[in-house]
Amino acid sequence: MIDIREIGKDETELAGPALLELRPQWETSSRLTEFIDNELRPAGYRLIGVFETGSPAALSVAGFRESHSTAWGHHLYIDDVSTLPAARGRGHADRLLDRLTAEARRLRCTGIHLDSGVGPTRAAAHRLYMRRHLAITAHHFTLDLR
Repeated sequence: MIDIREIGKDETELAGPALLELRPQWETSSRLTEFIDNELRPAGYRLIGVFETGSPAALSVAGFRESHSTAWGHHLYIDDVSTLPAARGRGHADRLLDRLTAEARRLRCTGIHLDSGVGPTRAAAHRLYMRRHLAITAHHFTLDLR
C-alpha cells in the first residue's frame, strides 16, 4: 500500500536516502537532515514523501516552500523531487506533483516554479516536468563563490 504524507521535523531522516540521490554533496542523511531542520525548515521548507507499507524510509520525496517574489507573485517553489533508483518508473514523482499542485491551490498560489539541472542524468526529470505541462520560461544563472 502507498501512503503520501508530509514528513515532519522529527522524521526528516526518513527523506534522507531519496534526497541524497539528488543532493549527494551532503554525503550522509544526518548532515542533510541537520541542514534541512536547522536552516531550511525555519525559512518555510516542507517535505512530502511516498511511503510503502513495510518500508520506513520514503521511496520518493519532494521539498518545497510557499514563496512570494516580484517576478512570480505568490507561488509554490519546488526545491527537490527525488526517487530512490529501485522505486523509479512507478509513478511516485507524479503522485508528489499531484499533491504539490493541490497544496498550491489550497494556498491560493498563482503558480508552481522549480529549477532543474541540465545534463544527461536529468533527461527523465525533464520529461516528467514537460509531461506535467511545466514550461521552460527562464535561464538560471549562477556564480560560484567558493
